[in-house]
Amino acid sequence: MVRVLPDVAAIGRCFDYLVPDQLSDQVRVGTIVRVALHGRRVRGWVVEDDVAPAPGMRLQPLAKVTGWGPPAGIVELAGWAAWRWAGPRSTFLRAASPRRRVAALPPRSHAGAPPRAEAHHLVTEAFSNERSVVRLPPDADPFVFVSAAASLGDALILTPSATQAGHLLRRLRREGRATAAWPDDWARAAAGGVAVVGGRGAAWAPVPALAAVVAIGVHDEAYQEERSPSWNGWRVAAERARRAGVPCLALSPCPSLETLEWGRLLTASRARERAGWPPIDIVDRRNDDPRSGLYSERLVRLVRGGGRVACILNRKGRARLLACAACGELARCERCGAAVEQVPAEQIPAGLRCRTCGFERPSVCAACGSQRLKILRPGVSRVVEELEALVGAAVGEITSQTTTNPDTPVVVGTEAALHRLDAADAVAFLDFDQELLVPRFRAGEHALALLARAGRLVGGRRGSILVQTRVPDHEVLEAAVHSDPGRLTTAELARRDALRLPPYSALAEVSGPDAAALVASLPPSVERLGPDGDRWLVRAPDHTILCEALASVTRPRGRVRVVVDPARA
Repeated sequence: MVRVLPDVAAIGRCFDYLVPDQLSDQVRVGTIVRVALHGRRVRGWVVEDDVAPAPGMRLQPLAKVTGWGPPAGIVELAGWAAWRWAGPRSTFLRAASPRRRVAALPPRSHAGAPPRAEAHHLVTEAFSNERSVVRLPPDADPFVFVSAAASLGDALILTPSATQAGHLLRRLRREGRATAAWPDDWARAAAGGVAVVGGRGAAWAPVPALAAVVAIGVHDEAYQEERSPSWNGWRVAAERARRAGVPCLALSPCPSLETLEWGRLLTASRARERAGWPPIDIVDRRNDDPRSGLYSERLVRLVRGGGRVACILNRKGRARLLACAACGELARCERCGAAVEQVPAEQIPAGLRCRTCGFERPSVCAACGSQRLKILRPGVSRVVEELEALVGAAVGEITSQTTTNPDTPVVVGTEAALHRLDAADAVAFLDFDQELLVPRFRAGEHALALLARAGRLVGGRRGSILVQTRVPDHEVLEAAVHSDPGRLTTAELARRDALRLPPYSALAEVSGPDAAALVASLPPSVERLGPDGDRWLVRAPDHTILCEALASVTRPRGRVRVVVDPARA
């Protein structure tokens, strides 16, 4: 007898089935099978074997063995993740399963031993600890840590982007290492003898004899699953390393406070860290003429000076805030009162659209009827038009919706441009106050991460970063200018401690039409903050108390979304 968890979102319990004699040699914990359930055949995973039969129960046999699935250790890890992020176990088993049927595993890989390079002292020290947080400057090459991990045996390498994973795979293969790309090489990874490289999902790769884990750029939000349950890839990999008793390295130019609490901090020398951050030109706009808009004199000189310049503005569209040029009234939605945005005529003929409720209306002032609206907060599309007039040449645009990178010297885009471009001579943040002053407690960490990403794009001291702001003495900018992320850490620790925010507590966001019922049923060990519409924050002293509380309550039948460790709270 075996216990099977069906791959059905609405079913969270397991069922027992008999294993026919002809299938007994193919069934083990993790095997993907087909079973009869309520008159239909569904996919499922064997989560326990040699189950004791219940008295008087007549069991059905397994209908079919589909193929290999996650190993027993990953099945156990999925149970932990379901508790840690308050989600169904099937979600994590699905992430750990091959995309296509795997009937048999290939032979274990045996790569020839590559020549060993002399290890840097930072690498040696990092692998001597089970938990190491390595703070590398933005231009540092993490490959020395990746290569060292691969030399130890079956290694798990996580990166925030598929492009970087491809680069690492090619370099490892040139060294003579046996590799497996996640998720395409699932069977090869399960056979063992390889270094598995991939993005967030590679945390679930079936590495049979894990020797080391390296997670690159752990500050990157790409490690966080946006859908619920919102699990974190490098945190899953770190838990695997803890269970296996092997070293885990978290690499980042600006590790978060939660990451610093997780492991021992190791840094490069001050000289190396200073050399790895680019020069940062702070443009203090407190006394500038407001009629100049987003374009200071130094910015104009930069975009006209030649070279590849990436201008970053995290506002899509043409205009995100407008006012009437005649009476000064803000352009707001007649239905919900939120600010409306200007949309190109080819998208909607009305001209204005509410970002909150989607209501569209003509481009006229609702107070006085004037058709002259002035832009108070331009978006990327509008900035492209204005910079083209300033530069006298074509300017490209990059957002999360664009599919190709423009081949123009000047590019304007959201932060997606920092990930899409391969290199730039300079990066200009047109309105950095939008990042510094956003009402989120992790705003400072996110802003410093943007500067670090820009520093990597310009290649450290080979390029430059221009920041336009009205708070030039902000601790984020102080940390970047002095190439010392620890300055921000010191300021943030005091603030978080006073406000009882992570890492001094654990948070979860509960939202949805029936969120109130779930929040009301939580035990008194969890503090409730809210509501804000249909959204609550719940807080506990640590993750054990928070996750136990969320696991102890029954979910209401209606729609509820639970996000543990919300990235944008």
